[in-house]
Amino acid sequence: MSSVTPPSSSPALDTFRDIILWRRKKVSATVLLVSTATWTLLQVYHFNFITVVSWLAIFILASLFLWGNILRLLGKEPPKVSNLEFSEQTSVEISNTCRTVVEDVLRWMFRVTVEEKWFVFARTLAGLLLLSYVGTLFDFLTLVYIGITTLMTVPVIYMKYGEQIKRQGERVKGEMRRFYEMFDERKMSSQFAKQEKEKKVEHEKKLD
Repeated sequence: MSSVTPPSSSPALDTFRDIILWRRKKVSATVLLVSTATWTLLQVYHFNFITVVSWLAIFILASLFLWGNILRLLGKEPPKVSNLEFSEQTSVEISNTCRTVVEDVLRWMFRVTVEEKWFVFARTLAGLLLLSYVGTLFDFLTLVYIGITTLMTVPVIYMKYGEQIKRQGERVKGEMRRFYEMFDERKMSSQFAKQEKEKKVEHEKKLD
């Protein structure tokens, strides 16, 4: 009887998971630092996007030039450019990932509009309307920066403090449930008092 091995996840998804969970701390810190620096230069100091890209390219070229010359002065061989290439497997995995994302989005849209009940459709439209309203408050670059910052902080925080967050969430739910019960009891008691008062008034009218 042959054992079936489960399909392994793609290296691209594993790398993405490692980055957002800060398992590759240097890469994660670089992503967060570059996104923060880009947003600061473009939004706070109002630099042009092409200017920032040009400066970044100049910095990379100058760093590589100095690194290669220092290696030559030390008698070491610089890294070969032929090793810097994307393999066919990596390209196929990237294209498959993009295709999977598009298929999931189309499948989700079909399920919401056709298969699900009307309140799911209404809730989805309300969420999209809320997102469009948020989009009027921020520009595209700021939204992208907020998304990157959230993606780089929320998953790792939840991974480390997930149990505490769940406990606090259950506690908040319990407090809200208790508050709702108290409010419901007060509402019922006020309605009961109102009914008793109306009955008393009607009884007094009958006696008169």
